[in-house]
Amino acid sequence: MASLGAASTHFGFDLFKELKKRNDSNVFFSPVGISTAIGMLLLGTRGATASQLQKVFCPEEDTENLRRKAEEKEVKKIKDLFPDGSLSSSTKLVLVNTVCFKGQWDREFKKENTKEEEFWLNKSTSKSVQMMTQSHSFSFTFLEDLQAKIVGIPYKNKDLSMFVLLPDDIDGLEKIIDKISPEQLVEWTSPGHMEERNVNLHLPRFQVEERYDLEAVLAAMGMGDAFTERKADYSGMSPRSGLHAQKFLHSSFIVVTEEGTEAAAATGVGLNVTSAPGVENVHCDHPFLFFIKHNESNSILFFGRFSSP
Repeated sequence: MASLGAASTHFGFDLFKELKKRNDSNVFFSPVGISTAIGMLLLGTRGATASQLQKVFCPEEDTENLRRKAEEKEVKKIKDLFPDGSLSSSTKLVLVNTVCFKGQWDREFKKENTKEEEFWLNKSTSKSVQMMTQSHSFSFTFLEDLQAKIVGIPYKNKDLSMFVLLPDDIDGLEKIIDKISPEQLVEWTSPGHMEERNVNLHLPRFQVEERYDLEAVLAAMGMGDAFTERKADYSGMSPRSGLHAQKFLHSSFIVVTEEGTEAAAATGVGLNVTSAPGVENVHCDHPFLFFIKHNESNSILFFGRFSSP
């Protein structure tokens, strides 16, 4: 992997593992957004504080390439990043970073094909969802050792794609997460590994909005000094002010519909569809991983787990 993509993927996957320990439901965040905010802190740190940040963060020059501009309209999707009471009179510095994305599918799902189906949280509990459907040629791979499938759904111009990793078993996602590495995620979703196959794709229409206070999470990943008043060294930013990071809040939002994805996160009888020979079934009616990746750089812009409608 190139250093940019490797750093983004490593950080995002390590952060995901920490977040899922604290939350057994949906998870959604922007590795690029959080990495860039850490990079902004890194510019002003020195000594042990800087060393800690560097261990979980890509080099400064790569971080600069990851920065994205947000149109005012899209920033409004993430509201009240710092809620009342989160900042005190001792707060001297606030860092705010936003990453916004609005993508249209290369081939939209037809709304008339969207039907109500059951989404299985586990083998005994389900919730109703609006399940979008289309049959078309997609990038596809089957992970035989893990008994899971990956499908790549491209956006317009095909610079970006959403990848969905779906286990065969309803309860299989957690076992897969424990077995895979960041390098494998990139390898499996590379053009040389995936094949164009005819896929009968069922994907729920979904919306996820999450807010995280990442201070404890990042400390668990090895960045504790940055949040400790007597240990934090931000002398590169202000030699005499005694600065330390007081809050590290991250808010994320995605909507996945027939038209595409926006991120800044009829009653009927369910029937099993039997595919014609040579057609792969990817029926996302139980928990799955999803991530939006810039294909050329292998940078993961957004990463999530959808496990509960």
